[in-house]
Amino acid sequence: MPLLGLDIGTGGSRALLIDETGTVIASATEEHEHFASPQTGWAEQSPDDWWRASQAAVRAALANASCSIGDVQGIGLSGQMHGSVLLDVADAIICPALIWCDQRTEAECQWLTEHVGRERLIELTSNPALTGFTLPKLLWVRSHQPKLWDKVRSVLLPKDYIRFKLTGERATDAADASGTLLFDVAHRRWSAEMLKATDLDAAVLPSVYEGPEITGRLTPRAANEIGLAAGTPVVAGGSDQAAGAVGMGIVKPGAVSATIGTSGVVFAATDGPALDPEGRVHTFCHAVPNRWHVMGVTQAAGLSLRWFRNRFGAGEDDGRDPYDRLADEAATAPVGSDGVLWAPYLMGERTPHLDANARAALVGLAASHTRAHVVRAILEGVAFSLRDSFTILETMKVPVHEIRLGGGGARSALWRQIQANVYRQQVSRLATEEGAAFGAALLAGVGTGVWATVDEACDTTVTVTDHVDPNDTDAALLERQYARYRTLYPALKTMPPVAD
Repeated sequence: MPLLGLDIGTGGSRALLIDETGTVIASATEEHEHFASPQTGWAEQSPDDWWRASQAAVRAALANASCSIGDVQGIGLSGQMHGSVLLDVADAIICPALIWCDQRTEAECQWLTEHVGRERLIELTSNPALTGFTLPKLLWVRSHQPKLWDKVRSVLLPKDYIRFKLTGERATDAADASGTLLFDVAHRRWSAEMLKATDLDAAVLPSVYEGPEITGRLTPRAANEIGLAAGTPVVAGGSDQAAGAVGMGIVKPGAVSATIGTSGVVFAATDGPALDPEGRVHTFCHAVPNRWHVMGVTQAAGLSLRWFRNRFGAGEDDGRDPYDRLADEAATAPVGSDGVLWAPYLMGERTPHLDANARAALVGLAASHTRAHVVRAILEGVAFSLRDSFTILETMKVPVHEIRLGGGGARSALWRQIQANVYRQQVSRLATEEGAAFGAALLAGVGTGVWATVDEACDTTVTVTDHVDPNDTDAALLERQYARYRTLYPALKTMPPVAD
């Protein structure tokens, strides 16, 4: 019987069906129609649009697999982190969800840092106050839209709203809860101290489960709407990053992934909550019971290349994927881009700067440089930004024995080699890389007894297909270029802000 993984992303919802060997039977993605940015730095989506897209994706995947409604053994959920779904007493949505990249909460983060104390915040939640996290969003709504806040009876994360629609249960998992700034990551429970410090009622928060635990079963109404059988179990699942790491086999210490999607993430599994005293990387619970992870984030990784493509094109259209054309163009420029540097701060930056106001820059241009130099500088600049996370892991003594690549950075041969050279370590690619939906399906398999543990599920289904070793000469040149890159942010920081 197949297992279903359902991932609620930013751009769309993806449904994936796998069998007990991990073979993908069918998949489908439905794009989200609603994204709003009413003011600069704001980002909102409609939770009901996620539910519409989820229904469409699941029905399409089932049709592609020729499955009947009773075939699916279990459902696992994953989704974008940090979003805020606010429901009233009648379970109606009160306002659009503020999502992960929303940057409006700088004042709330400053208040939390001063009110609770920066060191105390890290003690209580393992993380500093950042604009993307859920708690600052709640405080913003309470402060700026008090009439709406008075109606709030439930707070859910994006994928957990879909769980609520499927099962009627208000539940989440420890990995996703870790990104709220209301969670005691070390002890895997809601933080009574944070709730007291912010005068929030624990009753509005969902129950917390481990990733493979069953949280509820499909209601007859939801089963009819989504095309599955009533009573189908739904496991807790995980945040997109934690579930994606499960899907890549990043579940034991020493295994690290570097994934380049819209954002870029360096993800390291750990046996305990390893902390950076400066809070430059996130320390969260893993979707694996009794495991944690450390995560560094580049806000605009793949987004940097997409921005260039959208604004300046991808060269002459020859029928191939535009990103393949850009990679081929970049390959004609020399390693190090003849000194051109890209600081990828299009959406502010998390790791290591924790600065929502950071801005991108293209530096070192001369009349001799071409489009190819600029595109290659973007590829190298994103890798340099992820290298910052590896540098912090080294100071934290988090082991890095193997680096597995994911996302767009794994599909491009040039970007794979650039990453191997910049990280100065062998990198690996998986036979199949299906993202968070695949990890969610594996968690569903563990929860329904297909595999005894998450480790067993990954050992059975995840296969490395090839490796890329660093080129010593090129790596040495990029090491010098990385040292130059590290001077960019301090220099940019001294620039006065753009006048309103």
